[in-house]
Amino acid sequence: MMGAEVVKQIWRNRWLLLVASIWVQSCAGLSYVFGSLSPIIKTSFHYNQKQINRLGVAKDFGGSVGLLAGSLTEVLPPWGLLLIGVLQNLVGYGWLWLVVSHRAPTLPFWMICGLLCIGANSETYFNTAALVSCVKSFPKSRGPIVGILKGFAGLSGAIFTLIYVALCAPHQTAFIVLVAVGPPMVIIGMMFVVRPIPIGEQKKESDSSYFNSIYGLCMLLAAYLMAVMLMQDLFDVKRTLNMMFFIGLLILLLLPLALPLISTFSADTPSTSPATRKPLLQDDPPMTTIGQQYIHDSFLLSEIEDEKTEDVDLLSEFERRKRLSWLQSRLLHAAAEGAVRIKGRKRPRRGEDFTLMQALIKADFWLLFFALLFGAGSGLTVIDNLGQLSQSLGYDNSHIFVSMISIWNFLGRVGGGSLSEIVARDYAYPRPVTMAAAQVLMAIGHFLFAMGWPGSPYTGTLLVGLGYGALWSITPATLSELFGLKKFGVLYNFVTMANPIGSLIFSGLIAGSIYDWEAEKQHQPSHHMKAGTMTNGSFRDDHPLNCVGVVCFALTFKIMVGVCIFGAILSMILVYRTGRVYRTLYAQQSSSRKDIKTVDAGNDQKALCSV
Repeated sequence: MMGAEVVKQIWRNRWLLLVASIWVQSCAGLSYVFGSLSPIIKTSFHYNQKQINRLGVAKDFGGSVGLLAGSLTEVLPPWGLLLIGVLQNLVGYGWLWLVVSHRAPTLPFWMICGLLCIGANSETYFNTAALVSCVKSFPKSRGPIVGILKGFAGLSGAIFTLIYVALCAPHQTAFIVLVAVGPPMVIIGMMFVVRPIPIGEQKKESDSSYFNSIYGLCMLLAAYLMAVMLMQDLFDVKRTLNMMFFIGLLILLLLPLALPLISTFSADTPSTSPATRKPLLQDDPPMTTIGQQYIHDSFLLSEIEDEKTEDVDLLSEFERRKRLSWLQSRLLHAAAEGAVRIKGRKRPRRGEDFTLMQALIKADFWLLFFALLFGAGSGLTVIDNLGQLSQSLGYDNSHIFVSMISIWNFLGRVGGGSLSEIVARDYAYPRPVTMAAAQVLMAIGHFLFAMGWPGSPYTGTLLVGLGYGALWSITPATLSELFGLKKFGVLYNFVTMANPIGSLIFSGLIAGSIYDWEAEKQHQPSHHMKAGTMTNGSFRDDHPLNCVGVVCFALTFKIMVGVCIFGAILSMILVYRTGRVYRTLYAQQSSSRKDIKTVDAGNDQKALCSV
C-alpha cells in the first residue's frame, strides 16, 4: 500500500509535470531547423531564394499562429491538444518527406507551403499544453518556468541534429523523417502527464534549490552539445563515437527525473493520504468570513482604483488597511440608506484578468506586440536563412551554425527568464527593460553579420541567438503579469503572431528579394556561371542561383539593425507605462528581501564583532 501511495504522490508532483513538459518542449522547436532543411528542399525542387524564404514564412506562420490551440484550451484537456499536435506533425513533415524523397508525386509550390505550415503548427499545441499547465502549476515562478520551457524549445534543433548525426547521417532526407516521427514518439509517452496540478500553497523555500538544479542541468546539457558539435566539426568522428554521444545525451535528458523523486520524499512535500490530510471544514477558518472579507476588500479596492491619485500607492500597508476599513463602513452605511448605488467596474485594469477583446484596446498590449515583432522577426530571419548565409560566406557545413544558434537560443531563454525575474521580483522594476537589452544585443549581432569580418558569423550567431531566445522567455511572463492568467493561452498565441509577421516582412520580402537580386547580378553573362546555360539569349533556370559573398545579406542586416533599435525604444516606452503595475505587484516582496538582506548583514557584523 505504501508503494501505491508513493506512486500516487509522484504522479501528483508538479516537478514531474515540469520534467514531462521539458521533454515535450524539446520536440516543440523543430521549426528552427529550417536552416538545415532548406538546402535539401532547394536542391530537390530547384527553388530560388525568394521561394525558400516564402516557405520559411509559411513555416513561421504555422509555428506561431496558435489562436486555435489557445482557444481549444477552454474546451479540451492538455492531452487532447497534444494529440492534435502529434497528428499535424505526422501529416505535415511525413508528407513532405514522401515528396522530397520522390516516394509521392511532386506537389505545387503552394502545397509545399501548406505542408510546412501544418507540420510547424503542431508546435503551437505542444507549447500551449506545456506552458499553460506549468504556469498554472507554478504561479509564483513564472519567469523561471517560462525561461526553462522556452529554452528547451530553442534547444530542440541542436538535440535532433545530434540524433540525426548519430543515427541517420549522411542521408539528408532522413533528417525530415526524424522530424516527422521523433516528436510524436516522445509526446505520446508524455500525453497524460502534462496537465495542470492545482496547488493552494505559496512558493516554497525549496523551489529555489530545485530551479537552481535545473539551471545547472541546462548549462551542462548546453556545454555538452557545444563540445560534441565542435568535435564533430573539427575531427572525423566515427559512427561508434557518435553513438556514445547520443547515449550521453539521453542520460542528460533523463537526469531531471531525480527532481520529482527528491521532492516527493523531502520533508516539505504535503501528504495526500486520507489519514494525514487536514479536514478543511473542521480545522480551517470559516470560508464565509474569508469570502466576505475578500469581497469587501476587492470591492473597496476597485472603488479606490476608479478615482485614486498617485499618493494612494505611497501609503503603507497599515494606512491603506485603515483607509479601507473607514471607507467600508461609510459605503455600507450609505448603501443601506439607499444613498449610494453600488456597481462593479466593467473593464479590468493592468495586472487583472483580461479577455482578448479587452486586451486589444490597450496600448500596452500593442507595444508588447510590436516590440516582439521587430525583435523576434529579425532574429527569425537569421535562423531561417542560416543555410544560405553560411554558404554565401564560404562555410560548407551549415549544420554547425544551426546547432550553435539553437544552443545560444536555449541559453538566452533560460538566462532571460532568470534575469527578468530578478529585475521584476527583487527590484520591482518593469520586466520589459530586459526586452530592450535583448534587442540591443541583437542589433550588435546584426551589425557583425552585415560587416562580414572574419569569424563574425560565430559572434553574430551568439548575440542574435541569446537576444532572440531571451525575448521568448520575457514576453510570456510580461503578458501574464499585465493581462492575467485566465485567458493566457489565447492572449499568448495572439502575441506570437508577431513572429511570422516579422518573418514575412524581413525574410520573405526583404532578405529573399535582395539575395536573388545580388545572385542575378553575379550570374550576368559577364560573370562566371556555375549553373545555367544560354538559351535564345537568356539563361536556363535548371539550377537555383546562389549568391556568394558578404554582399548577399549585408543590406538586409543593416536594415535589421535599425529595426532592433526601434524595437528597443518601444520596449522602453512600455517600461515607462508599466512602472506602477510592477511596483504594485512586487514592491512588497522587494522590500521584504531587502529587509532580510539587511538583517543577515547585521547578524554577520555582530558575529564578526564577537570574534
